[in-house]
Amino acid sequence: MELDFERCYRAVSARDTRFDGQFFTAVRTTSIYCRPSCPAVTPKAKNVQFVATAAAAQQAGFRACRRCQPDATPGSPQWNINSDLTSRAMRLISDGAVERGGVDSLADSLGYSTRQLTRVLSAEIGAGPLALARAHRAHTARTLIQTTTMTMTDIAFASGFSSVRQFNDTVREVFAVNPTTLRIEATRTKTLSSNGTVTLRLPYRQPLDRTWLEWFLRGHAVPGVESFDDRTYRRSLRLPHGHGIVGLRIEDGYVDTTLSLRDMRDLAPAVARVRRLLDLDADPEAVDTALSADPALAPNVAAHPGIRVVGNVDGTELLLRTMIGQQISLGAAATHTARLVEALGERIEDPGGGTITRLFPDASAVAEHGHEVLTGPKARVGAIIGVADAIASGKIELHVARSAEDLERDLLALKGIGPWTARYVVMRLLADPDVLLDTDLVVRQGAEALGIPLTDTSRWAPWRSYVSMHLWNIALERRGLGL
Repeated sequence: MELDFERCYRAVSARDTRFDGQFFTAVRTTSIYCRPSCPAVTPKAKNVQFVATAAAAQQAGFRACRRCQPDATPGSPQWNINSDLTSRAMRLISDGAVERGGVDSLADSLGYSTRQLTRVLSAEIGAGPLALARAHRAHTARTLIQTTTMTMTDIAFASGFSSVRQFNDTVREVFAVNPTTLRIEATRTKTLSSNGTVTLRLPYRQPLDRTWLEWFLRGHAVPGVESFDDRTYRRSLRLPHGHGIVGLRIEDGYVDTTLSLRDMRDLAPAVARVRRLLDLDADPEAVDTALSADPALAPNVAAHPGIRVVGNVDGTELLLRTMIGQQISLGAAATHTARLVEALGERIEDPGGGTITRLFPDASAVAEHGHEVLTGPKARVGAIIGVADAIASGKIELHVARSAEDLERDLLALKGIGPWTARYVVMRLLADPDVLLDTDLVVRQGAEALGIPLTDTSRWAPWRSYVSMHLWNIALERRGLGL
């Protein structure tokens, strides 16, 4: 990945927070790497180099600055904007794919050999998959050390390390201090309760339109799986090693996140899924600047700066819920989905004493018993069951590392899935920023309200998904469904 030295150095000299997470400054004289906005004295240009990831800096022998904590910045929007091999690999690594199945499994998911994948990642971002996974584990470990009272042994295994010794060695190498010193240096401590609940702060780039996100989450909430009360969204999660319940409250600059996990090894994947759900790694200033150039869109962009494209936490759930909700109201969709959840979803205990009582049913349960629960047109019910069977049998794969073109093609090949459903799922599953839902009724109503033709839309690329959100928002406000 090419980084323009002069542009990067100007950002560092200005301590520009907009570039945090997009690249890192490695200072050769101190062997420390920082985020661009680090408050320390700006190093001389001859003493710095710029790298695309924290893993690349660590691979080159640099340690993380304990003042600006560069590994704690929001993720790079680069991994969401692009659909190349590097970006798709980064998404799976952040979801814990290397810890679960190793590099060979990661390469298989991407359709490449291990050797090819390592060569491409090393050339593009200066670190191979093992180094990237190691940096991800180190970040998770630092977060737990500084924000919980978990024992170091529990943190080691929750972060994905295979031994306490490996955990200690990595922390010392990456941060130049031992884990105990990191904890002592922490200025804020959160607690881990006896039932395995941890509270974290997930940062994001400002601005963020909280009203839009809260409306979307509240409006689509399905009883049993989700709830929205007093600005707090809670839902169940199906995770690699077990299940969990997450509570999210959007604050200024961060999302207050409470995770109750059956297995603490699922912490990193859970955090990655929450970030995708709320689009926390977006670059809102780049999006808003581009869309504000359209005079028709500019007023709404100004009124709703930092609008996000809501993602998902589970591909199977996203696709089946989308099909259930076709051509009916949000309320009716929630009712039908809640009935399916109550009948086929695995029962779980809510440690917070709340109303999250079920996991969304897995594909095999819907394929086998969906006909007993689902109601509506026979063709639609049959299509939902058929798609569930295709997921359960592995005929179609729903994960964040699919390419948009391949996923859309595979979805359209399934009976009962049309272009709108395929594009909507691609947008939300892959966090694709450039999907214009131009056949969506509400989107078209928003466009008509502004007098915008949905024919030549290339001027909005690569941010057409955000245009879809703005047009949805405009239509809903004009219909009095009040955001």
